[in-house]
Amino acid sequence: MSDDKFQDKYRIESARAWWHDYDGGAYFITICTKNREHYFGEIENGEMILSEIGEYTKQCIEKIQQHNPYAEIPLYVIMPNHLHLIVYIVETVYAPSPQTQNENDISETVHAPSLQSNRWKHDAVDEEMQFISKQKHRLAVAIGNMKSAVTHYANQTPNYFAWQPRFYDRIIRDQPEMNRIATYIENNVANWVGDEFYTPRK
Repeated sequence: MSDDKFQDKYRIESARAWWHDYDGGAYFITICTKNREHYFGEIENGEMILSEIGEYTKQCIEKIQQHNPYAEIPLYVIMPNHLHLIVYIVETVYAPSPQTQNENDISETVHAPSLQSNRWKHDAVDEEMQFISKQKHRLAVAIGNMKSAVTHYANQTPNYFAWQPRFYDRIIRDQPEMNRIATYIENNVANWVGDEFYTPRK
């Protein structure tokens, strides 16, 4: 499968060039449909043919940053019964939600060390955990908004649709891990039959 065809069908154009420089705040997200039903389409002759809901899901993924400016999706794939996305939470963008209206900007810095070094270390750990918590909250909001939009759209059609209640998220900790995940996403369609989420077409 050519890279151009892959870009046209499954991911944002220009993704390959710029996302490799990310060094933190990136997550590997997997979202499944309820009972792993093939709501998004089918793979035929090595190509993912999107259904109506699959096409709308693609649009929602590509518009996530419009509605959640702190979230970038450099790479994704839509499979018959699940989605894989790399989501990058931008640290310097502040977009308060009802739960975070009174919180400080996410780009907080760790306090300068005091004479009590052990206490400073404890404070630094607390700051880091708070930072991660804010990132996870923003991630949940962005993914939840996307899922809700797809569900709302599906409810306007005669086609039944449902998500698995939760999604899987994993912090991408370094560049080698990012590269492995990207390779997995790019080859997901070609390796569909051997995929852990594979279910046969009904």
